[in-house]
Amino acid sequence: MAWLLVIVAGVLETGFAVCLKLSHGFTRLWPTIAFASFALGSFGLLTLALKKLDVGPAYAVWTGIGAAGTAIYGMVFLGDLVSTLKIVSISLVIIGVIGLQLSGSAH
Repeated sequence: MAWLLVIVAGVLETGFAVCLKLSHGFTRLWPTIAFASFALGSFGLLTLALKKLDVGPAYAVWTGIGAAGTAIYGMVFLGDLVSTLKIVSISLVIIGVIGLQLSGSAH
């Protein structure tokens, strides 16, 4: 269950990163509100998960999901540059996240 919380928190991290960009420096109301909501949800779920998981693997999985998700979202929806190297690199992050998740031990 704790790993599920980390995964959802990582997806919410993608949401807060994207909304941070869309807020244009907190000058747009709804993306700013969405950023705050996603951030609170992400940090809240990560906090709950860390009661049961080692901090290193959990944090790495959380940031890996957020980074990969944000990069993918940017390429698909925001017109970010798509390149073979970027796709291979994102794949390596995802492989690393899976490996860290599998290595994580619950208390």
